[in-house]
Amino acid sequence: MTATRTAVPSRTTVLRPLAGTGVVALALASGATAAVAAAGHAAGISLDVSGAPIPVTGFAVLTAVFSLVGLVLAAVLARVARHPRAIFVRSTVVLTALSLVPDVIADATPGTKMLLMLTHLVAAAIVIPAVARRLPA
Repeated sequence: MTATRTAVPSRTTVLRPLAGTGVVALALASGATAAVAAAGHAAGISLDVSGAPIPVTGFAVLTAVFSLVGLVLAAVLARVARHPRAIFVRSTVVLTALSLVPDVIADATPGTKMLLMLTHLVAAAIVIPAVARRLPA
């Protein structure tokens, strides 16, 4: 009787590429959201929420922080989930939709609200597919 071994990716073979890709996506998304905010501001859209201005760098920093949270979620799913890619995509799409709620109810002009929501969508469009590609199906 001969036993057949099925190759199962080790944690290291999944997590290293995931971390590398995630950090690159995080950096690209941070730069992109800052660029979108700067472009919107240059076009005359206020970055004030509740009377306080959001600095352009704030967009990059918050994008980096929440992208890092998403990367940690992906790493956990890679270790414990049966289908980590599908769960990651579903979860992050729902979380992205939920992230729009504070923008909708913010004390800001309609243009500012739209710009804030656009930055969320730009970050998600960069980070989610990049990280998902590195997760086992």
